Amino acid sequence: MNYLARREHSYQELRDKLLRKGFELSLIDLVLTKLQENRLLSDQRFTDCFIQSRINKGQGPLRIKQELQSRGIDKNLVDSVLQNYDNHSWQTLANQVRLQHFGPQPPQDQQERAKQFRFLQYRGFTSEQIRIALNQVSKA
Repeated sequence: MNYLARREHSYQELRDKLLRKGFELSLIDLVLTKLQENRLLSDQRFTDCFIQSRINKGQGPLRIKQELQSRGIDKNLVDSVLQNYDNHSWQTLANQVRLQHFGPQPPQDQQERAKQFRFLQYRGFTSEQIRIALNQVSKA
């Protein structure tokens, strides 16, 4: 319960933590199932909170999806929650992240454009979102 009091955890994340602490697997699964039944542990709620925290950090949908799947969240759940955010929201975020990191000036040459592209790609934005963000600043 101490883990859940600090922040939301996925089932897999909490299971792994308890295994590392030396608890017996059958006991862990029993307790986690009870927590899910009592709605104290929810992959859906964890996914929602995780996505919002990563958006606040300026991360895009591809990186968020990869991180959630590495935390044991089902691909279908990730896809369904990410669908709640439209492409316009991701595009706006990509524009904001580029502006915060590189300023209002457009890339001066191909090398600078590639640098900005790689940065946004690392942050988890799609190629299309990055292309639009770079083209919008170039036209402004």
